[in-house]
Amino acid sequence: MKRLLTLTALAAVLACPDANASGFYLKEQSASAQGNAFAGATAGAEDISYSFYNPAALAKHAGTHVYFGGTWISPRSTAKNATNEFGDRSGYVDNIVHAAMSPHFYLSHQLNDRFTAGISLNVPYGMITKYDSDWAGRLHGTVSKVTAVTVTPMAAYKATDKLSLGAGMQLQYIKAILRNGVRQATPLGAVEDNASLKGDTFDIGYQLGALYEFTPQTRVGLGYRSQIRHKLKGDVSFDGAMGPGGMLSQLGALGPNGLNQDISARLTTPASFTAGIYHEINDRWAVMAEYSRVYWSSFKNLNIVGENTPNLSFTEENWKDTDFYALGANYQIDDQWKLRLGLALDKSAVGDEYRTPRIPDANRIWYSVGLEYQYNEQLTFNLGYTYIHADKSKVNLRGDHLGDANRGAMKADYSNRVNIFAFSLNYNF
Repeated sequence: MKRLLTLTALAAVLACPDANASGFYLKEQSASAQGNAFAGATAGAEDISYSFYNPAALAKHAGTHVYFGGTWISPRSTAKNATNEFGDRSGYVDNIVHAAMSPHFYLSHQLNDRFTAGISLNVPYGMITKYDSDWAGRLHGTVSKVTAVTVTPMAAYKATDKLSLGAGMQLQYIKAILRNGVRQATPLGAVEDNASLKGDTFDIGYQLGALYEFTPQTRVGLGYRSQIRHKLKGDVSFDGAMGPGGMLSQLGALGPNGLNQDISARLTTPASFTAGIYHEINDRWAVMAEYSRVYWSSFKNLNIVGENTPNLSFTEENWKDTDFYALGANYQIDDQWKLRLGLALDKSAVGDEYRTPRIPDANRIWYSVGLEYQYNEQLTFNLGYTYIHADKSKVNLRGDHLGDANRGAMKADYSNRVNIFAFSLNYNF
């Protein structure tokens, strides 16, 4: 009974971007950078939103700047041919990943010739997935709703005419609402129930960056975001047989509160390293490229500790480090209009053996286009659009991983694609 919670559920905290980026990292924090599929995001420094990827970018912007933006992420993920070892089948499960808006805000102010300060508000993690409560994979997950909000105070220092350095502190709050079926063998036969988990946490990390300009037309950038060690605290509750007054409690198998209790879980969001280059060929054309690596291998397992059940759940994850490659180009149509193009390859963090219904992750290709309109010297608008085509993926859980004894084996086929729309307003004082 100690393992009956299928709290691979809490891995949904790490699944937030399974619709549009590997692991849980949401890249969509800049409408302008999105138009290039985030190619050159650490080197471009075209507006202050690029500070999310490299805080040293703030050094290129004199005066005071305010940036408002948002990204509408509209994924589509379908499951087919789902089966489990208990004989349940689900034929076609329509869109399980729900659309959502991810807002972002940036503010910067040049303090003097050397220092620029800034602050940003972002939602770097977030997802909503939902299956029917009786689908074949219910023991591995039915509902996942995760929201993360990060406030980052930053500063950039112009060390020389060519080199700028930046640093920031990530103040991050995460909240998760997760739900799944549970199954337990009893002398009266197998008993099923539904478990709901709520938890949140606030923790701190940091980011570093550097920007070097070889010439006014050519620059390179480096960005690093640290691990953030989280400890979620919350509670788990059961709807029926395993809850207060449920059948198992009435039979004396559980206490008066059933298995309802406070819980905690430790997880570490991964560090990431990014490098980019930006080059202006002439007055019309600019090209850029980006490489990033997210160190997902730090996420090896998930251990859930209950107030009354110390070893409540253990789940093997064994994720792997991922690579992201992007190329982009800008074309300056005239003094007011700029066209952006981008192409990217994003690798999956989840191997075939450990893929779950909560995270039907797969390799994907990004196709991006953007349009910038400079209304006047102070006001600029950006629009970005991305279509992500993901490889088809399979869930093939054998039921032999640690913690899967009650979850059992299951299989399903997935197809995924995403449409992303972004907009922003940038005002310079």
